[in-house]
Amino acid sequence: MTQDLAQLDGTAGARRHFRYFDYVMAAFVAILLLSNLIGASKLATVGGFTFGAGILFFPVSYVIGDVLTEVYGYANARRCVWMGFAAMLFMAFMSYVVVAMPPAAGWEGQAAYESVFGSTWRIVAASILAFWAGEFVNSYVLARMKIWTQGKALWSRTIGSTFFGQAVDSLIFYPIAFYGIWTNAQIATVMVTNWLLKVLWEVLLTPVTYAVVGWLKRREGVEVFDKGTDFSPFAKAPSV
Repeated sequence: MTQDLAQLDGTAGARRHFRYFDYVMAAFVAILLLSNLIGASKLATVGGFTFGAGILFFPVSYVIGDVLTEVYGYANARRCVWMGFAAMLFMAFMSYVVVAMPPAAGWEGQAAYESVFGSTWRIVAASILAFWAGEFVNSYVLARMKIWTQGKALWSRTIGSTFFGQAVDSLIFYPIAFYGIWTNAQIATVMVTNWLLKVLWEVLLTPVTYAVVGWLKRREGVEVFDKGTDFSPFAKAPSV
């Protein structure tokens, strides 16, 4: 497939106008927000195993992050991470303001509303910081591995990047959110279990990742390698 594509370094890929980049970015941000807003507040039990329901969908944001880096390069994936970060900050701010507003007389849904949208500042901060750090590690590892593997063995870098990215995500989120609330043993158990589940999700979704990446590369007509890319999270964003 790559022989039919224009091979670009990270800088060239950053300047090129892409047909589907905006759609992939929108999907990335939407899944990120919805998995945190809808899934984070519910515990589910399936087959005797209890877990946070958000784990079913949050890892999909990492899969899309892999697609963004693989197809469009690290510099463009960095833009999406910052967009997701800003969206999560606004969601946290909006939730705080709306929950804090006094309910109208006769409206009896305040308690339920608070239980769903009134997350503590620790959980909000942990979620935002963990996402930011984990996604940048995920994109960095994938971009570097793409150069090392010369664009071959996509499965190795999607799984490898998720392995490290989700490790950083879990190492930040659970201690910040639950230290002093859960025992250290509980934190360690949930942290490792959820990390492994997220990596497993990546493995199971590998065929989907291959299909989406292949389709986008053919449509965009490029193969981006981040050979000249500034990997700093704070580097100037490219134009698309």
